Amino acid sequence: MDSVRILIVEDEKRLADILKKQLEESGFIAEIAYDGYAGKYLVEKNQYNLIILDINLPLINGIDLCREIRKTNSNIPIIMLTAFGTIDNKVIGFEAGADDYVVKPFDYRELLARVNVFLRRADTNPVLPEKLSIADLEMNLNTKTVTRGQKRIDLTAKESLLLETFLKNKGKLLTREFIIGQVWGIEFDPSTNIIDVYVNYLRKKIDKDFTPKLIHTKFGFGFYCSEKEM
Repeated sequence: MDSVRILIVEDEKRLADILKKQLEESGFIAEIAYDGYAGKYLVEKNQYNLIILDINLPLINGIDLCREIRKTNSNIPIIMLTAFGTIDNKVIGFEAGADDYVVKPFDYRELLARVNVFLRRADTNPVLPEKLSIADLEMNLNTKTVTRGQKRIDLTAKESLLLETFLKNKGKLLTREFIIGQVWGIEFDPSTNIIDVYVNYLRKKIDKDFTPKLIHTKFGFGFYCSEKEM
């Protein structure tokens, strides 16, 4: 990909300047915003291929800025930087719309590898249909709006990605490992119940008041999306 532009939103000036230098040495065009407000301004003004976003920012924190970006751009990869690496903090970041999470301090080689993964995905993704549907449920992939029976259903960023994963794999039995890799992009922890929690959230919104039920569990195997039970 030619002329890849990366925005660094980081208030630690030394770290931001080092990252900019390293990214430019790797062949990218890198720009810096030292606070959330400046980051928001640059995102609205310019086109970027990827954003590296610190969470603890002045003026607008990284979580709120990520949510703001996702209101108008659902596709740009966002890698969050933070000093806090707990599962709860990661979930908050993913819920805001982040694609990946790097905990400080980190090795630049690790960050570069993650940057390249997202850029390759963006460069090789096939053209997808504008809408996905099953029964009377429809999801617009461009706007991320979801309706069922003409009723609009509001989903969080992770609920939306979970539903998209189900719709792209209609009729297929999806393991927990597959789902967590598609939706959270983190190594599967067999002790976590995060998938069950979010499947339950999704069911309450798209299945509770509608027929037929679309999200099903096959105990011991995983979940699947279908108008009929297997």
